[in-house]
Amino acid sequence: MNLSVKQLRYFVALAETGGFVRAAERVNVSQPALSQQIKEMEAELGVRVVDRLPRGVRLTRSGREVLERARRVLAELEDLERAARLARGLSGRLRLGVIPTVAPYLLPGALTRLRARDLTLDIRVREAQTEILLDDLETGRIDAVVAALPLPGPGLAAERLIEDRFVLAGTQARLARWAEGREALRPAAVASDQLLLLDEGHCLADQALEVCGLRGRGRVDLGASSLATLSGLVAEGFGLTLLPEIALRAETAAAPGLALMRFAAPQPARELALVRRAGGDDGWAPPLAALLREAGAELLRSARAVCP
Repeated sequence: MNLSVKQLRYFVALAETGGFVRAAERVNVSQPALSQQIKEMEAELGVRVVDRLPRGVRLTRSGREVLERARRVLAELEDLERAARLARGLSGRLRLGVIPTVAPYLLPGALTRLRARDLTLDIRVREAQTEILLDDLETGRIDAVVAALPLPGPGLAAERLIEDRFVLAGTQARLARWAEGREALRPAAVASDQLLLLDEGHCLADQALEVCGLRGRGRVDLGASSLATLSGLVAEGFGLTLLPEIALRAETAAAPGLALMRFAAPQPARELALVRRAGGDDGWAPPLAALLREAGAELLRSARAVCP
């Protein structure tokens, strides 16, 4: 059997996009060239892997099994290339995934430090929600992910970075109840009908619901696409939100009307980590984690100056 890596990549693109035109665009070839490679692959395997429909394709039963194995083979090849590329440590090309509630705050300082360490380092960054990044990590499309623990699934190794505490944000008027000292501020005291959070699917929204004890109870406004949007809304009096410390410097500068207040001890927090696939020759991971940790520590120091 003479299947090629190119045929496997073309087939995976076809399966994921659902059509020959979109698949060809993804892999940067003409549609006839991709179609010919799929036909040759089917001839080599002796089975049809897709049903050709008037508007796209549908995987056959054999195609679904081939897809699973093709992804596994391509992931192993990506892993082999990654191991060779990073064998000398933090050098060559680094593909890093970062969740949206971390990327705009941590990356500027982290990338500056990475460039200062090695100007030849080729850094590729992907910002997406945790579930998407973990899928990319598993399939070898990225080398590591900066995300909040805990993470689902076996076969992962984590380098802990920082503890990122949550702060209550709103206007001075909305926070006055606690600012006057009549009662300690605790997460469970935040009324669900005043709380604004990110869209469902963001891990920060899930964490905020957990720390406030609101999962499955009461109405919470889930709909903002970014922490910047949330900060702007609550600064104008539209409810309250929970902000992570690493976001405080940027968001208070962008929204001068934003008031902040810390929770009583023990303060709710999330733990950020650099996550990678376990079992590889990952001599690059500790120095990368150290640089990320240093950038995170600087953000925490500035946050505690903004909100002691």
